[in-house]
Amino acid sequence: MAYRNQQEFIDALEQAGELIRIKTYVDPKLEIAEITDRISKSGNGGKALLFENTGYDFPVLMNAYGSEKRMCMALGVRHLDDITSEIENLFKLLSAPKESMMEKLKLLPKLSQFASWMPKVKSGRGECQEVVLPNPDLSLLPVITCWPKDGGPFITLPIIHTKDPNNGIRNVGMYRMQIFSPTMTGMHWHKHKVSARHFNEYKKAGLKMPVAVALGGDPVYAYSATAPLPENVDEYMLAGFLRKKKVELVKCITQPSIEVPADADFIIEGYVDPAEDPVWEGPFGDHTGYYSLPDWYPKFHVTAITHRRNPVYPATIVGIPPQEDAWLGKATERIFLAPIKMTMVPEILDMDMPVEGVFHNLVIAQIRKEYAGQGQKVMNAMWGAGQMMFNKILVIADEGVRIQDYPALAQYVFRNLNPATDVYFSQGPMDVLDHSCSKLGFGGKMCIDGTLKAAEETDNNRFQLLAGSFGQLPEDLLKNRFPEIERVNLSLLRQGIPCLLCSVRKNRVGHIKELHGSISLLKEIEGVKMVLYVEHTVDAEDLPVALWRFCNNLDPRRDHLLAETPSHLEPGKKFACLGLDGTRKTREFDHFERDWPNIIVADDATIRSVDAKWQDLGIGLFLPSPSLRFKSQVYGEEAVVAEGG
Repeated sequence: MAYRNQQEFIDALEQAGELIRIKTYVDPKLEIAEITDRISKSGNGGKALLFENTGYDFPVLMNAYGSEKRMCMALGVRHLDDITSEIENLFKLLSAPKESMMEKLKLLPKLSQFASWMPKVKSGRGECQEVVLPNPDLSLLPVITCWPKDGGPFITLPIIHTKDPNNGIRNVGMYRMQIFSPTMTGMHWHKHKVSARHFNEYKKAGLKMPVAVALGGDPVYAYSATAPLPENVDEYMLAGFLRKKKVELVKCITQPSIEVPADADFIIEGYVDPAEDPVWEGPFGDHTGYYSLPDWYPKFHVTAITHRRNPVYPATIVGIPPQEDAWLGKATERIFLAPIKMTMVPEILDMDMPVEGVFHNLVIAQIRKEYAGQGQKVMNAMWGAGQMMFNKILVIADEGVRIQDYPALAQYVFRNLNPATDVYFSQGPMDVLDHSCSKLGFGGKMCIDGTLKAAEETDNNRFQLLAGSFGQLPEDLLKNRFPEIERVNLSLLRQGIPCLLCSVRKNRVGHIKELHGSISLLKEIEGVKMVLYVEHTVDAEDLPVALWRFCNNLDPRRDHLLAETPSHLEPGKKFACLGLDGTRKTREFDHFERDWPNIIVADDATIRSVDAKWQDLGIGLFLPSPSLRFKSQVYGEEAVVAEGG
């Protein structure tokens, strides 16, 4: 369904019992983020929050997309899979042979629907231009500061409009914007993004680049701006398809070559000058749960700010999962399953992105397997598919298991897995936010083929693959043998999953490699197919947190350690155990030359301030700060971990 504007969406949330109004004063600097973090982690995403007393003229909407129910409300569906089915049926209709005239005529209504989804530029001004500030001033907006080591306040839900100067094709993206002055921000578009390519074209032409930023409006706009669409597909066509009504656009006042949604709450118009020196932007507490470190990005100069009467400023926070962005990612997972299936990987049946993998780090794919090597075929196709090129760990299963049942999935994958022959490593483009890569934006990838193997894919003559005795591994065996191991998680072994997690205090060059080799020689370990190593500050027994830290800190190609040791159970054969080093990398012990970021936690003063006013907020029982759970894992006080810290 289409919402007339953001206010109608807010009204719908309130009627559904999904919104809490907070009338007590809350500071946009750190306090709004801390309250939102507590609510978003309170179970099932908590509620959307409308902060009505911010010290500014405008209320702030937070956590609006932060649950499956609210994400479905934003997209106008009962279930996210409903969109998958609709897109799949559409693809089948368009791609089916049309041999008779009647079959071709049946297509006409659908083509008419296509036309109804295309955005339309209307004449005159829109609601978004009801009020024009005489002097544009970003300090009038309640822009939030999310985390204590952020470089400053950031606009976190900006819908950013640019155009290719050569062909006029529009791109709508979402990139954070750090505020440096009342009329200047940074423009954090990564080198892989379409807007960055537009910027390079303006630079070649020696022209200033017009840019416009929308905030608010129909909630589907913000989702569409995050969607991994092909370059030639207009994001507002996707929005029109999702809302079943075309998006109405109006021309900007000072940047008339750019059109923006007529129903947006705020519009920030301006330009980027490619001839100008960039600005040092960041740090920023990012969706990985770590600070993304400062770097040079273009300056955006504001030429106008307009808004509708009685607007609401929308914002979000990202950080240690789960957060609101997990549901935006879940929508993408479901919506783009059909195009991947229909156009690139026809054997794919389902896909899942666990929250611990923060989108790109961990992706699970289920395929219909029909021949040997099909897992590798899917691996290569997916790593070449749009933003899936950023994927770090890909797990492939077949029809023998439901991939959303993680314990059953792990049992199935490990039952089918030979660590020596069924794990594949590659390298390629990575998200620039991935701090584990030795080089910015370029690093290792890993595919775990957990499908049932064909005869051609097995090597039973060389490797011993029986379950072994891992189920009876003594509780303190590893901690007693190896004092650097501080915690061991045996919970997976008890579920029949031959995988261990160990928290290790690393203290020398080559330590994890040496440790894994020694562990693999133990008779009691035979049958354990994989050992995951995390640093000593991480509690290996807290499985979700340990997996989140592990996925972030691992470069699989660089950090894998395959031990092939003689089998104690079947003489003449070898047993393979794969070690994966998910510890923090340092110059001292790992010859790692990049800065390593800290994880994101709230500062003590903000926690105390929110604790003190909680009872007046009217948002239910007291919730302690989630940051308290992670304080012991932080290295020092800064966004960058000090070497030796």
